[in-house]
Amino acid sequence: MILTTADYEAMEKLARVQLATSLPGPKPICLVGTRGLDGRSNLAPFSSVTHLGSSPLLIGMVTRPATVDRHTLQNILDTKSWTLNQVTESIYEQAHQCAARYPGDISEFDATGLTELNHAGVTAPFVKECPIRYALELEDVIDIPVNATRLIVGRVVLIDLPDGALSSDGTLDLPAQGSIASTALDTYYSISPLARLPYAKP
Repeated sequence: MILTTADYEAMEKLARVQLATSLPGPKPICLVGTRGLDGRSNLAPFSSVTHLGSSPLLIGMVTRPATVDRHTLQNILDTKSWTLNQVTESIYEQAHQCAARYPGDISEFDATGLTELNHAGVTAPFVKECPIRYALELEDVIDIPVNATRLIVGRVVLIDLPDGALSSDGTLDLPAQGSIASTALDTYYSISPLARLPYAKP
C-alpha cells in the first residue's frame, strides 16, 4: 500500500489523526499535572513527551493548536510549573478519561477518582497512583508555525520514584513499575524488555 500526500489529505479527519499519531509507533503516555492561578488542579494525557538532553535534564512535549481552551498550556504559561506522571496498566482507563473536555471549574482528579499528591516547592500536582513522576519548570516555548503547535521545554527539578526503581547505573525498570505506551488517541500497549546491548563502538 502506497499513500501519497494527496491520499492522506483526502482521508476523513479522524482517520488522518489516527494515522498521524500511530505512524511514529508506541510512545510513553504521561498525565500532565498543572495548577491554575485560581489553585484548581488539572490533568491531561500526553504522548508527545521526549527527553531533549541530560545536562541539564530537559524534557519536551508538544501541545496542540490553541483553537479551544487549553487548560494545560495556559496553566504552564501562567505558573511555569508542571508534572509528568507515567501512566500504568492499573490506571490507563482513568488517564484516558482525563482527555475529555471538562470545563475549567472541574478538576480531572475529581472527575476520574485519581489522587492529588503535592510536594513542597512544586506548584503543580502529582498523581499519587503513578509510581514514576517528576516536576518541571518552564525553560522555553518554541512555536511551530506550520501547524500552530508549540514545543514546551522544561527542566526537571524533582523526581519521585519508588524505592528500588533506580539502578546504580541510572536505569529505570519501567516494566516493573507497570509503565505503558500508546498510539493514536485510544490504543494502549504494555511494555517488556527485549534486550540490553553494550555501548556501540566502531
